Amino acid sequence: MSKRKIETVCVQGGYTPGNGEPRQIPIIQSTTFKYSTSEDMGKLFDLEAEGYFYSRLQNPTCDMVAKKICELEGGTAAMLTSSGQAANFFAVFNIANAGDHVVSTSAIYGGTFNLFNVTMRKMGIDFTFVSPDCSDEELEAAFKPNTKAVFGETIANPALRVLDIERFANAAHKHGVPMIVDNTFATPVNCRPFEFGADIVTHSTTKYMDGHGAAVGGCIVDSGKFDWQAYADKFPGLTTPDDSYHGITYCERFGKEGAFITKATAQLMRDFGCTPAPQSAFILNLGLESLHVRMARHCENGLAVAKFLKNHPKVTWVKYPNLEGDEDYELAQKYLPNGSCGVVSFGVKGGRKAAEAFMKELKLCAIETHVADARTCCLHPASATHRQMTDAELEAAGVSPDLVRLSCGIESADDLINDLAQALETV
Repeated sequence: MSKRKIETVCVQGGYTPGNGEPRQIPIIQSTTFKYSTSEDMGKLFDLEAEGYFYSRLQNPTCDMVAKKICELEGGTAAMLTSSGQAANFFAVFNIANAGDHVVSTSAIYGGTFNLFNVTMRKMGIDFTFVSPDCSDEELEAAFKPNTKAVFGETIANPALRVLDIERFANAAHKHGVPMIVDNTFATPVNCRPFEFGADIVTHSTTKYMDGHGAAVGGCIVDSGKFDWQAYADKFPGLTTPDDSYHGITYCERFGKEGAFITKATAQLMRDFGCTPAPQSAFILNLGLESLHVRMARHCENGLAVAKFLKNHPKVTWVKYPNLEGDEDYELAQKYLPNGSCGVVSFGVKGGRKAAEAFMKELKLCAIETHVADARTCCLHPASATHRQMTDAELEAAGVSPDLVRLSCGIESADDLINDLAQALETV
């Protein structure tokens, strides 16, 4: 069969039922699996045969959904995790250990920044944060001999900066390290980072992929293109025997197409247990089936709201990549020509207090920590998701005190605009 369109993969990818089998993916709600002999199970533990023995590592329902996301992104292997945070942690920690270094853009989600800048530093991993607008010289200077990866977000949350994936990927490859891209906001419907040189893609599936605020989850997808063996000294975890798993050398056994995900599963999922629930994977798959339809409406509403806010006298600035005049408009045309997302960031005239007052008057747009939902939700990051950051860190991440993040759902754009208008009138 010829390569399927992304709309078809959203609906039918990952699982093809046989004769008389369930049309929807089955929920395998079991912690363990039975085998006839110890030899049969031993082959699974030695990674010599395919199958399942314990759901902390792998589960059939979860793997079916991971397979669908893998096809959507155009990768060679994928795994689900219990959250997007777990996905980003695994993606980095799978190749960077104590004494190593990672380059990251500064315009990333506050929770990810804290994971990198605080928690993973305690584990001995150093991070250098660079602006997405950094010069070539600044980007080059960020690398060190012990750098193991470059990280960025396709569309930064909540700064909405568009990552020049090709530029950062080229810099990463020049230094013999992979480019990791969090593609949560764009989803593979609007951007496939592998086509621009990225090597590993992560997702918080909690957002648009689920799309209904029903199940927390994450995903890691490997492009299968990065040649770990070419830089064997940099990545001993993949290119030398793993003493904690029967002396397996992942690159030798699974090649560049499968080594990264197999190691993350056999080693990290085994030890950290950031396990996705089969029920959550089932719910995620229901969301994926309509992802291509919903993303179009999210983007339509986002652009309509951005245009309204741009012309409102009580709004000092608007950030939306597909809005003409936006600083990242040209990058959006390159990486996100069919739309970016439904999230619009803007500043309320009067600063932090005015933004907080505005939030209190919203009727239809709910104040929630969540984002990228079928229902419109709103957040003031400086007093919520990013409250652990200093003013300097907020500015570096593109999060000013007056910033309001509005996640446009799939309701009527007119109703959303009317709600924003009445709330702004009270400021």
